[in-house]
Amino acid sequence: MKLDAHQHFWRYSAAEYPWIPSGSELQRDWLPHDLATLQTPLGFDGSIAVQARQSLEETRWLLSLADQHPRIKGVVGWVDLRSPELTAQLKEFVAHPKFVGVRHVVQDEPDDRFMLGEEFLRGLGQLHSFGLSYDLLVFPKQLPAACEIAGRFPNQRFVLDHIAKPAITERRLEPWAEQIRELARRPNVFCKLSGLVTEADHQRWRESDLLPYLDVVAEAFSPARLMIGSDWPVCLLAASYERTMNVVLTWAKQLSPAEQAGILGDNCARFYFDNFSHQAKIE
Repeated sequence: MKLDAHQHFWRYSAAEYPWIPSGSELQRDWLPHDLATLQTPLGFDGSIAVQARQSLEETRWLLSLADQHPRIKGVVGWVDLRSPELTAQLKEFVAHPKFVGVRHVVQDEPDDRFMLGEEFLRGLGQLHSFGLSYDLLVFPKQLPAACEIAGRFPNQRFVLDHIAKPAITERRLEPWAEQIRELARRPNVFCKLSGLVTEADHQRWRESDLLPYLDVVAEAFSPARLMIGSDWPVCLLAASYERTMNVVLTWAKQLSPAEQAGILGDNCARFYFDNFSHQAKIE
């Protein structure tokens, strides 16, 4: 089974999605039938839908979509990890078999050590007992905090989104590469091969611009902890769905068949489903 480990859905509203660039094709509804049309020709069987708004209503909406569309294999939603009501929120959502993980948009937090706040740490500490993973959405400057978090919770499964958004446009590898190697020393952390095209020059990027970054994460994490993700429809700012996915599909051809199968779906299924108590059913 081939799985896209990272994509989004939304009904567009300027007020709800202020980060979407004005005049871009992202300023419209993007829904499951739109993605299915793009995935089918590439042989992808489904995806993990990831939150794009920080609200409980967003999580409920994504789970309702998952009820209607079998191609949505899992949902990474938002809960308020700092709330005294967190336990009740988690109990509500884990009742749904496709609720597989949690994400907070840490990249937008002004404090680079936001995740190390007492309330946030207390919330993170609850996820393992509910069988939930945590998606790390950070910039390179926040990787030191991510390393500390992963070390504090060795039994918690983490996955790094968008390889931490390195400076691809500027063709800089350091200090990002060394920080990635440090994070990858924590065996409880996986990495999504997603978000690269939008960190490159949107108009002039070439596949060769992205290869050094793929090589770094492959060496650091090993193919066994990597998973392909499109970050669709955000990727459309820089490339079509097909071209975005083909970057990783082409790069992975150098690997063994088993490693390729892992990156293209098996690792995603193992990370989000196989290791957790409320195992989601892949239909």
